[in-house]
Amino acid sequence: MKLLQPQTVKLGLEKSLDEEINLLKNKRIGLICNQASVNHQYQHCADLFFENPDIDLVSLFGPQHGIRGDVQDNMIETLHTLDKKTGLPIFSLYSETREPTAEMLSRIDTIVFDLQDVGCRVYTFIYTMANAMRACANSGKEFIVLDRPNPIGGEIIEGNTLEKGNESFVGQFQIPMRHGLTVGELAQLFNEEFHINCDLKVVTMDDWKRNLYSDETDAPWVMPSPNMPTVETAVVFPATVYFEGTQVSEGRGTTKPFEIIGAPYIVAKDYQEALAKLELPGVIFREINFLPTFQKYKDEVCGGVFLHITDRKQFKPVITGIALIKTLYELYREEFKWKNPPYEYVYDRNPFDVIAGTTTTREQIENGLNLEKIELSWSDGVELFRETRKKYLLY
Repeated sequence: MKLLQPQTVKLGLEKSLDEEINLLKNKRIGLICNQASVNHQYQHCADLFFENPDIDLVSLFGPQHGIRGDVQDNMIETLHTLDKKTGLPIFSLYSETREPTAEMLSRIDTIVFDLQDVGCRVYTFIYTMANAMRACANSGKEFIVLDRPNPIGGEIIEGNTLEKGNESFVGQFQIPMRHGLTVGELAQLFNEEFHINCDLKVVTMDDWKRNLYSDETDAPWVMPSPNMPTVETAVVFPATVYFEGTQVSEGRGTTKPFEIIGAPYIVAKDYQEALAKLELPGVIFREINFLPTFQKYKDEVCGGVFLHITDRKQFKPVITGIALIKTLYELYREEFKWKNPPYEYVYDRNPFDVIAGTTTTREQIENGLNLEKIELSWSDGVELFRETRKKYLLY
């Protein structure tokens, strides 16, 4: 069988260094990046900027997990430091501040953003972007986004829209769980719909198609965070990220985080059989036992399931994630527990509610609402967002 040729894509980073180089000339540049900020030759954005005689790179900014992605766990802050390779100062935006300060911005004219998102509302990089855009608006600085593919495609929208009053660092704006936008498109939407009003420019990609997942293109994949090793992880992330709001393991401490979920009290066969009866599209649940090497249930044998995605286009990760939790809640009412606060700088709310962007989803699960009605409750928000986002689509 002949393999299909992957779609050739030119990244925003690559365009910025040739036909869009004038955007970067004669400016003092601050760069938000991490280890995934690479071109097709896996050369790092910071190195390319630093070595380019036309670019005056003066400082670096790191998101959650650090500029080199070496901080393994969630909610561990990173330090301000110096980059060993370039000698430039690195300012952490996952520290005592999650927004560039006036002092950090005083030495630059423009912030350039080049981070790989994963297409899910709760991934913090897009709020690092929003916070930096807000700081630039307040300081009269320019903000440039170098666009990258949404690794799980740009067509499908799914999940409830975050409700006002439920904002956090994993959900600042009223968007659905799976938004189907690139970071460049999100930046435009944040800037206009949520009134950030910064001086924004987006360097678009060439030849990216909305129906494509990252591994259907030739775009380089470097894991954007320590527990996001593959595109397959990104595909299931909008489903199993909900487990961060529970005391059930989301597979951290295994070689397949977010594809494996479980806990010591779960009988894998019972759980798998209950999930199979739901006949959820595009996924098969395989019973599994595993031993996390860190985080939840370190060195304890857990029973659970492995998510095998058989059809990405049919797979609906958000309702699948709710089904996974709802089934556990009903099978193990006594043992199942929601996670206790804090979660991502929120100290006074249920972490599951913080992830869901509402109290409604947890209440629907606890009250036994069926999956069809839960999914139906999202539909108005999805359609409103589908209409709103049209004016910001770049591809």
